[in-house]
Amino acid sequence: MVSMARLFGTNGIRGVFGEGLTLDFVSDMVSSLGTFFGKGPILVGYDGRESSVIMSKVVCASLSAIGLGSSICGLVPTPCLQFATKKLGYGGGIMITASHNPPEYNGLKPTAKDGVEISREDELTVEDIYFKKKWNTSNKPRRIGRETRSIRTYLDGIKSQVNLKKIKSSRFKVALDLGNGAQAVTAPVLCKELGCDIVTINDTIDGMFSGRGSEPTPQNLNKLSQAVVKSKADFGIAFDGDGDRSIFCDNKGKILTGDRSALLISRFLLNKYPKSKVVTTLNSTSAIEEIAERTKSKVLRTRVGSVRGIA
Repeated sequence: MVSMARLFGTNGIRGVFGEGLTLDFVSDMVSSLGTFFGKGPILVGYDGRESSVIMSKVVCASLSAIGLGSSICGLVPTPCLQFATKKLGYGGGIMITASHNPPEYNGLKPTAKDGVEISREDELTVEDIYFKKKWNTSNKPRRIGRETRSIRTYLDGIKSQVNLKKIKSSRFKVALDLGNGAQAVTAPVLCKELGCDIVTINDTIDGMFSGRGSEPTPQNLNKLSQAVVKSKADFGIAFDGDGDRSIFCDNKGKILTGDRSALLISRFLLNKYPKSKVVTTLNSTSAIEEIAERTKSKVLRTRVGSVRGIA
């Protein structure tokens, strides 16, 4: 149930749909978010949960009622919504998702115009607006549009950051466990455009996440391990419900822990960009400090939650 003392958790607002997270609550909270944003239009996206579509209608109607235009980009991964918010020039974004929570949950994850989740300080401002009911009003409802460029913008953005020629020439074979979630609409397309041969499991959108649940853990990724070994894939990737979390599998079917993946990524990036700063949570492995020391880099530790990592 949504707490009335503190509405935002470590990643937005979440609750059981129809109980703590009622449509009335969603309307009032979005009115508060819209008042905080101040200027539109606002980009609205959602994951594949069964309550997401009706919530998107309430979100857009609530924004319109306080004088902010909005555009729905439909079912997309959270990183896609965030990237498109910045790249396409929106005044902010609202992702309707409960991430890896069970299917009866849903939530709201607001994004600032720079594509980054709003800070904890901004969350407190929104909560103050909500509790005092000081949201804007308007007698001129604004337009609700459709944004069709989000996925292509997101995929092109990813490809602009990698060595396309090298990846395509490697002709990787990749096993994807899409978890019946939002990455089903983007990850296979990206892999194919990178010249990869793909094997997919749990690749249909299912708001109940019937394939393995919405959170990828080493304990529920046996099918991914088997798919990697059986297809002789180079590696495997599993995603959570809204596609902002992934876990990797090596070519022998071994699932890598989050710490192991973080170490591999940190080593790659710090070798490429020495004398940098690495932001990670307090519960991450201390081995990151060892890698940072070799490249004369600095590690900054934060509390758990993506908003804690905002500089």
